[in-house]
Amino acid sequence: MSEVYANRRSRLRDHFTAAGTAAALVTRPANVRYLAAAAPQGSVLLLGRREDLLVCTGPPEDRPYEGRPDESLRLHILPVPGGDAAVVAAGLAAGQGADSLAVEEHHLTVSRHRALASVAPVLRLTDLGGAVEQLRVVKDEEEISCLRIGAEIADQALGELLESILVGRTERHLALELERRLVDHGADGPAFPTSVATGPHSGRRGHRPTDRRVEEGDFLSVCLGATYRGYRCEIGRTFVIGTSPADWQIQLYDLVFAAQRAGREALAPGAAYRDVDRAARQVLDSAGYAEALPPLTGHGVGLEIDEDPQLAPAAMGKLDACVPVTVEPGVHLPGRGGVRIDDTLVVRPEADGGPELLTITTKELLAL
Repeated sequence: MSEVYANRRSRLRDHFTAAGTAAALVTRPANVRYLAAAAPQGSVLLLGRREDLLVCTGPPEDRPYEGRPDESLRLHILPVPGGDAAVVAAGLAAGQGADSLAVEEHHLTVSRHRALASVAPVLRLTDLGGAVEQLRVVKDEEEISCLRIGAEIADQALGELLESILVGRTERHLALELERRLVDHGADGPAFPTSVATGPHSGRRGHRPTDRRVEEGDFLSVCLGATYRGYRCEIGRTFVIGTSPADWQIQLYDLVFAAQRAGREALAPGAAYRDVDRAARQVLDSAGYAEALPPLTGHGVGLEIDEDPQLAPAAMGKLDACVPVTVEPGVHLPGRGGVRIDDTLVVRPEADGGPELLTITTKELLAL
């Protein structure tokens, strides 16, 4: 595995040296992890002129689920607790003879950027931009394997919940139970705060669970995800509670399901991000729900739950193979509720069977 991380760092080095920069400082935690395998909180990664260093505020702790830093990296532990690893790393870059340093300006605060400039005035600071985030878009098979296991865990947790009695329980209680089940089945933890929405709350993107109790006839929409070895996946489903669904519920569900299927079928290497969004959006738009639609149809997943690419109307770019994304259209009708269906898939060429569905819990409209 050490070769994998060394290759990632080599690709990043090619990027910033081509721009005329001698060294680079990576501070965004997910990016540090991507390039260094694992790192203690507050660590930064210096790609220096003479060697690469993982600069840590303290020694790595023994946390098996987080893994250990790449063994080919030398660790530099700050001698005094409470220091800023980024500031120390800038000084180390200057000590290696670098005259310029690319930094992640989108992650640094203004005050931290000033501290870097003051500690090593010989360095010309440039912007590394989203170079690491772009490297992270296409996943290798080891990363996809972690996502696949995370999806299996989320499917298990959701499946068990559907077998329990739901009427009378609160959204908050159900969300906490789902998160416990994720850990019981081997997740590092939830990928994001679990959303359980009932009745008039259902179908709302990012709904925070309340003390509202599940009632007969409610739509129940659930969105959860598991983190496994740092990688995060996502699944969302909508059900009807305790009785046969009403006609309006069936019609709305079938419409969102058709939109979600259109989005999934549009996933292919070379497909424009905006075209995937359009495929799902036009199904709902043509039915008169344009005002009720979320701003995007889906997004990338990986070490963070919301990564590039963004499947949105104005998004620029095209999909590559081995890019995991969500497809999650939904409609929320104020005062009534709504439907959201959310899957995590991996873009694959048609010759390999097309998009690989990681989250496999049924999308049939079940009455629980």
